[in-house]
Amino acid sequence: MNEAKKYLMTADGIKKLEDELDFLKTVKRREITEKIKVALSFGDLSENAEYDEAKNEQGFVEGRITQLENMLRNAEVVDESDIQSDIVNIGTIVKVKDYDFDEIVEYKIVGSAEAEPENDKISNESPVGSALVGKKVGDIIEVVIPDGISKYEVLEIKR
Repeated sequence: MNEAKKYLMTADGIKKLEDELDFLKTVKRREITEKIKVALSFGDLSENAEYDEAKNEQGFVEGRITQLENMLRNAEVVDESDIQSDIVNIGTIVKVKDYDFDEIVEYKIVGSAEAEPENDKISNESPVGSALVGKKVGDIIEVVIPDGISKYEVLEIKR
């Protein structure tokens, strides 16, 4: 039997998933139930777009609940006190020079379940994240990305 994938996460990531799960189970489920009741009152379900939309939303929410429960069940919390501040790892914030864009950027390295690239939280499994893990200040890395190769220099690491 396949062993379930372990999700490395920070304590903040766990809290965020728990909050989302609670919201979906309490508030969102209730909202969808109301939408379905209202749509049913319109009668004929064969041509009832409101009913179809509510049922689709219900399916999406139930799928997300299952996904979140699985992630939380298989979560492995990174102990913040074990995080070294001289090596890039999950839970560290790393400042790098991006040679492609000639700019300084700061990334928080997180587990794949809590990645938010738009907020500079990158997964330890992403191309850039995995290349940075284990590096120290002064290290220069080259990362194969879809557009070619990117070059970064580690400038600072903090918790």
